[in-house]
Amino acid sequence: MTEYMRNSDAFTWSMEADPRLRSTVVTVLLLDRTPDWEAMRSRFETITADLPMFRERVVYSPLSAPPRWVPYADFDLDFHTRRVSAPAPGTFDTVLEMARIAAMEDFDRARPLWKATLVDGLADGGAAVVCKFHHALTDGVGAIEIALRLFDLTEEPEQPTAAPHAPASSSNEETWWRDYVDTLRFDAERASNTVTDLVRSAPSLAYNAIRHPVATAGAAVETAASVYRTVRPVNETGSPLMTDRSLVRHLAVHEVPLRQLRDAGHRGGGSLNDAFVAGVLGGLRLYHEKHGAEVGDLHLCMPVSLRTEEDAPGGNRITLMRFDVPGAEVDPARRIAQIHRRTARVRNERSLPYTQLIAGAMNLMPRWYIGSVLRHVDFLCSDVPGIPVPVYLGGARLRAQYAFGPTIGAAVNVTLLTYVDTCELGIDVDTGAIEDVDIFHACLADGFDEVLALGR
Repeated sequence: MTEYMRNSDAFTWSMEADPRLRSTVVTVLLLDRTPDWEAMRSRFETITADLPMFRERVVYSPLSAPPRWVPYADFDLDFHTRRVSAPAPGTFDTVLEMARIAAMEDFDRARPLWKATLVDGLADGGAAVVCKFHHALTDGVGAIEIALRLFDLTEEPEQPTAAPHAPASSSNEETWWRDYVDTLRFDAERASNTVTDLVRSAPSLAYNAIRHPVATAGAAVETAASVYRTVRPVNETGSPLMTDRSLVRHLAVHEVPLRQLRDAGHRGGGSLNDAFVAGVLGGLRLYHEKHGAEVGDLHLCMPVSLRTEEDAPGGNRITLMRFDVPGAEVDPARRIAQIHRRTARVRNERSLPYTQLIAGAMNLMPRWYIGSVLRHVDFLCSDVPGIPVPVYLGGARLRAQYAFGPTIGAAVNVTLLTYVDTCELGIDVDTGAIEDVDIFHACLADGFDEVLALGR
């Protein structure tokens, strides 16, 4: 049967009716020299053969079914993998500008949702690869699994196994009623699964309601409250400064030592992720102080991974959780401890097992409501465990990699991607919310210095 999007992927796809909520992810790979182009191209070809979605496009479904993935008959690898020479001055800022433009451009939605551009001829003798993909294609953890298929562990490129030909698409030849038949099958299967789940859970629910009526009722109320916290609209930003939103982005990077940031998190009674959020939050506090603005709790949106070992690398296996964090807290240790407590509550929300049902319900909501859920978030933080050892691409050593996640309505998205012993931060700023990006970047660096001092 036709492969339909999961509800969460369909939500990611459909919310882009508002272009400010686009879910475009851009990753920049810095290499010490120009890689072997044919080896790199061959590796991408193998990835597209192993993961069908890289050779498929998204089409809308009739009736009530979500959009679906269909093979793209005119798939052309050379459209998706490109090679260009860096324009002057050929510095890292030149690469960042190319990545910024890629982050703001929408996809050609008649084709598969990804591109990879090799940028050679940098002034320092190095090269870069600017990768762009839609979040419905995969999430951060899935992207790392895909990257492991791209890189080599040695300077000598391994020869990938011959890529099988993609199955030819017959979508142009199929009769119009085929889509309706597949949709009816999908709806029937979905209804059957829902009834089966109810039948399986009904005996235990009835038993618990009889034996423990108060506890069962309390659990139901807590679950309903958790679902409400997940979908409730936010009517205004927590920040008095970062209130406007636009389609213009600014990209920047920052690096911090992995071990030191992790030690700082532990000394504050939390984890590396808690220290990471505390560093971003400290930078936001300093930014508000620079402008003479008071700051209280700020609205944070944080992806929570639901990926299991059985899940394939493709597809989105996250849910977005929104909660408030203490923006006014000056002491970095107390800030980490408070973030740890609040994050722990979010990671144990009762609504998490119902993510797909919630996403399905959200897909039926008006688009303006989706915007109200996301557009007043102050900032977004995403922590992605990366590759712990040095790797190579086409014979060139990977020096650094930065991921720039979409703002999806927030003023800024800071994505932490680890590589060997470094936490590499990709900073995606909405300049409608933060105009003085250089001041903001300096404040962010100072915020991390506050946190890192705990780990020294």
